[in-house]
Amino acid sequence: MPSAIWSGNIGFGLVNVPVKVLSATKSRDVRFNQLEEGTGARIRYRKVSDATGEEVAQENIVKGYEVSPGQYVVVGDEDLKALAPKASRTIQIEDFVELDDIDPIFFENPYYLSPDPEAVKAYRLLVEAMTQLRKVAIGRVVMRSKESLVAIRPVDGILCLETMRYADEINPADGVLPDAEVPEPSERELEIAKQLVETLSSDFDPTKYEDEYREQLLSLIETKAAGKEVVAEPMVEEKGKVVDLMAALEASLARVGRGGGGGEEDEEDALPPAAEKQSKPRKRSRKSA
Repeated sequence: MPSAIWSGNIGFGLVNVPVKVLSATKSRDVRFNQLEEGTGARIRYRKVSDATGEEVAQENIVKGYEVSPGQYVVVGDEDLKALAPKASRTIQIEDFVELDDIDPIFFENPYYLSPDPEAVKAYRLLVEAMTQLRKVAIGRVVMRSKESLVAIRPVDGILCLETMRYADEINPADGVLPDAEVPEPSERELEIAKQLVETLSSDFDPTKYEDEYREQLLSLIETKAAGKEVVAEPMVEEKGKVVDLMAALEASLARVGRGGGGGEEDEEDALPPAAEKQSKPRKRSRKSA
C-alpha cells in the first residue's frame, strides 16, 4: 500500500470522517538518462546565466514572472508565503452534484481515501448514500501548499478523490473543427454508424488493454543488455485513396456481423465492389530480426 500523502477529515454537514489520501496511480513509463556517447558518462544540467554564461548558485536564484518580453516581476519566498492558502485538515464538501454533469476533461489526478479504523462506519455510510444517489461531492483541499478543487466519488465501495481543473484551465474548442462547411451525415449513414457502434459495444474491462509499446521497448532493452544486435527496417506506409464513407460503414458492419477479427484481410474481403474500386486499405509493415 502506498504511503499517505495527506491526512485529515471529510466534512459534510456536522459529520466528519477521518481519512488518509493515498496515490491511486503509478507511472509505468520507461525513462532514459542521457549519456555521453563513447564514455557512458551521465549528462548533468547546470543553471547558467543568459548574460554571463556562468553557473549560478541555487541561493542566488529567484523567481520571476515575465510580464512582457524580457521584463520580469520578481516574486520572493516571503511574498508567496503571505499568499499561501491556510493549511486545513478538512475537505469541506461544498456541493453534491450528479456524476453525469461532470465532463471527464475536468478530472486531473486520482487518489484513494482510506478511513481511519474508528471511522469505517461513517465512511461506509457516505459511500452507500453517494452510490445510491449517484452523487459526487465537490470540495477543496490544501495539499503540498496548494489549494485544489476536488471531486470525491464512490468507486467499488471506496471513495476516490480526483483533483480537478478549474473552468478557466480548459481550452475553448474553437478552431478544433475546420472552418469549411461539412455536410451533415445522411439518415442511412447515421443508422449504420449506430449499428456498428452497438455491435462493437461491450463492458469496459481495463485489463484487456496493455501498453504494447512499453512491452516492446522493455524487450528491446533486455535484448540489447544481453549483447544481441537489434536491426529494424523503417516503417513503410502505403498511400491510398479515401474509401467511400457509406461503403466503408456497410463493409465494417458486415465484417463485424460475421465475427471478423478486424484484420486487414477481413477488411479487404468485406469491401463491396464500389469501395474496392476506390481504394485498398492502408497497410503498415514493420520487420525486425
